[in-house]
Amino acid sequence: MADRLQRGLRAIFLGIAVNTVLGIAKFAAGIFGHSHALIADATESFADILNSIIMWRGISVAAAPADEEHPYGHTKAEPLAAAFGAVTLLFAAVWITAHSTVNIYDWTKGVSRAQPQWFTLVALALVVLVKEVLFRFVAHEGTDTDNAAVKTDAWHHRADAITSIAAAIGIAIALAGGPRFVCADDAAAIFAAVIIAWSGWLLLRPALNELMDQAPDPRVIGQIRQLAAGVPGVARGEKSFVRKAGHLLFVEMHVEVDPEMTVRRSHEIAHHVKDKIRETMPTVSDVLIHVEPLDNPAASRPNQAK
Repeated sequence: MADRLQRGLRAIFLGIAVNTVLGIAKFAAGIFGHSHALIADATESFADILNSIIMWRGISVAAAPADEEHPYGHTKAEPLAAAFGAVTLLFAAVWITAHSTVNIYDWTKGVSRAQPQWFTLVALALVVLVKEVLFRFVAHEGTDTDNAAVKTDAWHHRADAITSIAAAIGIAIALAGGPRFVCADDAAAIFAAVIIAWSGWLLLRPALNELMDQAPDPRVIGQIRQLAAGVPGVARGEKSFVRKAGHLLFVEMHVEVDPEMTVRRSHEIAHHVKDKIRETMPTVSDVLIHVEPLDNPAASRPNQAK
């Protein structure tokens, strides 16, 4: 748990540091290089810093142990932070689209604007390289630790790289085409915003599903049932409910035992089932076992233990 938290925080803090440096560099290059797309890209980097701070608090709260007010722990903070990060991607896409649309509208009305400078392409090339490397590192950490918040933060870096590529294409067209294509970087920014919005939606769906206690992969549930069925004394697993909170699983299941079995023995079997599942699957935080009598003991006695 401690290693998982440290890896998540390291990825988040690295992103904050990189976004601070790149945001200042892009904003300065956009101002002096007369690129609206680069200024918008810098604004998104500053917004990413706020998002990373939310991710940091989310994974920190999620790592806190269970207490009297939160007996199931605080792991829901992870998908909550991930949902917030996905929503900020959607808002960023809307903001970029609105900003670029206004710029294009002003240009069609005759509002003059300076042509972008060539050195903005160099700045954007460096941004794309740094952001793609950062995305791969943070995404690896998020996937390896099964941390939805960190994975969402990684996609903010990928979105930044996408907008930078779009801005570079637009600026290149504006430089090659002259004053008639001076708004090409805004058109490219709108195209990038569509991709960012789609990425935000793809990240928002699993976060919302987790917050609403969607069942995990059926193979996970099948493995849990198989482990329970292999415990001596368990005649059959009747029901199994599993929910995911952060990287942890909480299991509730019904097992059937011989109706002639003593309460003490059935209680021991329930503990054996719980221990077996938790030992085999470290991500299972807790298992609640409901013991029920088998309706037809003669029909199923493969694991009977008296």
